Parts: sequence; C-alpha cells; structure tokens
Amino acid sequence: MTYMKSLLGAAATLALTAGISLADPAIIFDLGGKFDKSFNEAAFNGAQKWAAETGGTFKELEMQSEAQREQALRRLAESGANPIVMTGFAFGDVLNQVAPDYPDTRFAIVDMVVDQPNVKSVVFTEQEGSYLVGMLAAMASKTGTVGFIGGMDIPLIRRFGCGYAQGVKAVNPDARIIQNMTGTTPAAWNDPVKGAELTAAQISQGADVIFAAAGGTGVGVLQAAADGGILSIGVDSNQNHLHPGKVLTSMLKRVDNAVYEAFKEGENLTAGVSVMDLKADGVGYALDENNAALLTQDMQDAVNAAADKIKSGEIIVHDFMSDNTCPVE
Repeated sequence: MTYMKSLLGAAATLALTAGISLADPAIIFDLGGKFDKSFNEAAFNGAQKWAAETGGTFKELEMQSEAQREQALRRLAESGANPIVMTGFAFGDVLNQVAPDYPDTRFAIVDMVVDQPNVKSVVFTEQEGSYLVGMLAAMASKTGTVGFIGGMDIPLIRRFGCGYAQGVKAVNPDARIIQNMTGTTPAAWNDPVKGAELTAAQISQGADVIFAAAGGTGVGVLQAAADGGILSIGVDSNQNHLHPGKVLTSMLKRVDNAVYEAFKEGENLTAGVSVMDLKADGVGYALDENNAALLTQDMQDAVNAAADKIKSGEIIVHDFMSDNTCPVE
C-alpha cells in the first residue's frame, strides 16, 4: 500500500511504501521532473527496471527549486535510504558538503565528480555520442546547414554541441552549424516554448536538421521541427517515437544504466569515478522502427565505422570540458 509523506512541504513530496526496509534506495530528479522525456526520465526508467527485476521499492523526489537540494539529501539520508542517487551536476556542491556527515550512506551523482569516500561519480563522454549524430545530421541535410539547441549554457552542454559539430564537419567540412542556448539558469531545462522559438529561428536560417540537448525544452524543439517540415535529433532517452519518421535519431546517454547499476550495488556501492563512454555502451545513437526509413544502410555503415574507430582510439573526439574550446565551429 503506497502513501505519500510530506518531505519538503507542499512543494515537494516523497513517495514511500509501507513496510520498506531502511536500506531502500532513493533517487532525486533534477529540475524538469521525472517525466521530461529525456534526462530525468531515463534515470527513472533505470530505477523502474531495478524495481521490476528485484521486486524492491525505492524512494523518489522531484525537485521544485534550487533551495531544496541540501534539505532533500539530508532528509533522505536520515530516513535510512541507501544508496541515494541524484541526477545532474547541480547537486555537486551540496553533495560535497552533505556526504561527509553520513559516512555510512552511499551516494551516486550523475554528471559531476564529487571526491568523497562514499560517493560514486558517474560521467559520460557525451562528445562521442554527439559526434555520431552529427555525422548523421550532415548526411541527412539537404541544405548543408544544421542546428544545435542546448539547454542551460554550461560546459557540459557545450560538450554536446562541440562533439556534434565535429561529427558534422567530418562528413561535410563546408557545413554551416547554427548553435543556440536556451538560457543561463536552470529554467532553461524546462522551456519548450523557447525551444520552439529557437527552432523556428534556425529553420528561417536554413537549418534542416536540429539536435536538441535541452532536457524538457527539447520537447518543444522536436515539435517545432516536425511542424516546420525538418528533421530533429533527440537526446538522452530514445525520443524517436515522439514524432515517428521526423526524428532522425536520438543521442542516447544511458543514465538508465547508471541508476540501475547504482541501485543494484545497493549499500555496497563502489565509490570513485565511473566513465560511461562509447566503448562501455554509455552513449550511442538510436535506431528503431520509428526512424529506420530515415537512416540508409550507407549512413549506418559510416557511423558504425566511426564508432569503431572512436572505441579503438583511432578517432579522438575533442572534449570541450578539457579546455573549454572547440576545434570546429
């Protein structure tokens, strides 16, 4: 029997299940909500997979404001949840302060490195997956102009954009790449109207394929692209199904696997840094019945060959976060 218990007042609630053990794992979703059809939803799917396989239960919390981060972590730790997984770089500073106060609790954070003995930091090589979808964008484009729309303007999202640009240029050195960011605050993750406006602007400049790396904002990008008669590229989760035949592909970031593995390890969660790269199936591109007609065999062969070269080290995709520069525009 499930009941709801207030955790942070009316603004946020924590789902609990009667009779759970004190060692139930917990997950905190970043702003944008667990059903953002992208980053947070991928994390939720990983938790759901663990629950379905084990019959276990987990606690969950959707953030409503930045001010809730520390209180949420402390309340969950004090409730006995273990491990506690959080999605998003924005938890980094708070977790660095909270983790030492709960040495017997294991924490996992996605997209940020926190150097504490009871913290597992999971990071992804987003530039590698973005390179692959950049290649596909260039091969699908008829105008030679493609677009990128990011969410919050941070180095992590610039990493997506830079990897994408490198993939585009690898196929078409003369391609034009239009890049826009949605904003400079966390609100940029959940503004589909702004995403649609930026998409319309890029279409007016000739873009006929647009990659959205913007969380919930990307839903507006994909919708506007479909309405405008061009192709889009989804991110994090497989978003091909949102507009079948109009989403070229999705850059997969296997946050679901990260959460699943953390829950599976449980109280024995291994601390340290875990890098989920292309070789580890941490990133990739989506191919299913919704976009199969859009990706010719030649396109698939080319991008798969590039993926093999990235895995072997023959192709090294520049990481924007290594020096905050990008070798291509």
